Amino acid sequence: MKKRWWKILCIFLLVYTVLAGFNVFNLDIFAVPRKDIIQESIRNLYFHVCMWFSMMILFTISVVHAVRFLRTNNLRYDILSRQYAGVGILFGILGYSTGIIWASFTWADPNNSSFSSFGSIAKDPKLIGAAIALLIYFAYLVLRDSINDLDKRARIGAVYNIFAFAFLFPSIWIVPRLLDSLHPGGQGNPALNPTDVDARMRLVFYPAVIGWTLLGVWIVSIKVRLQLIKEKTVIVS
Repeated sequence: MKKRWWKILCIFLLVYTVLAGFNVFNLDIFAVPRKDIIQESIRNLYFHVCMWFSMMILFTISVVHAVRFLRTNNLRYDILSRQYAGVGILFGILGYSTGIIWASFTWADPNNSSFSSFGSIAKDPKLIGAAIALLIYFAYLVLRDSINDLDKRARIGAVYNIFAFAFLFPSIWIVPRLLDSLHPGGQGNPALNPTDVDARMRLVFYPAVIGWTLLGVWIVSIKVRLQLIKEKTVIVS
């Protein structure tokens, strides 16, 4: 029970996120502000933004393990680094997908279909930067997993992981803010500005970040156990 408490917490927080996020029981405490254009779609904040937060946390844990491997040469840290990066990419894809769905309702030209407006939406600097960051991490997985030698694979993967993490912040947080963007946050959009977000939304937002992050850690723990079994099998054979 002592080792499973965080898994129980994860399930509880995610169930809470879904029920409270969509206000299934129609409670005033979980109502959301009716912002222009955004309206009820602001509830996607609990999924799109929270998944990106979780992605950043998972990538940070991944690069920490990469540095730990370079300092100790312990292959377990390499496995942890790789799996945290892989699950971080998964959350990045989910965050990117939910963002595109959100954009199709809020950025699209109301006089045209969402499909017709996709061309202008896809050119947004924030979307391009996020796509580049995810592609760099995809390249990390391809490069690392293509090397058969365990020590060489771990060392090259760790160095590339540090490079990928260093590029993550300019591509997602810095460069897009220097350019004109439809994406909220750069110009203080109330959907993301902490001073404008309704206090009731924080009751769901922060638990959602914790819940999605714990889910990512849970997935990593399973993948690491499977990978350790695979590595032992390869070494023995």
